[in-house]
Amino acid sequence: MGKKILVIEDDRFLSSLMKARLEKEGFTAIQAFDGEEALNLLKQDKPDLIVMDLIMPKVSGFELLESISLDPQISRIPVMILSNLGQDSDIDKVKRLGAVEYFVKVKTSIDDLVTHVKEIANK
Repeated sequence: MGKKILVIEDDRFLSSLMKARLEKEGFTAIQAFDGEEALNLLKQDKPDLIVMDLIMPKVSGFELLESISLDPQISRIPVMILSNLGQDSDIDKVKRLGAVEYFVKVKTSIDDLVTHVKEIANK
């Protein structure tokens, strides 16, 4: 099994698409559909990389990033953001909270995303 990627996305279709594509590339993909579920999974299954949305039910991506950055057990896990929010202020905020990459959904294909996942996961 390859490296473990946690996909946190409330759009079930997009999440399943990402999971299938990552698994095709040899990764193990785990899904969470909201920030609360993601927090629970992070404590159980320490992934090698996180790909997440920002606008989600229960716990937002911003809140989740903050929780990750404050927890020494998971703060070293690289986080990539895939969101519809494209404002510079949003991008700056998540970078300050520790995200390593930021992609706007409408400008990013699944293939591009997987290429970046491979680069970061294999560092």
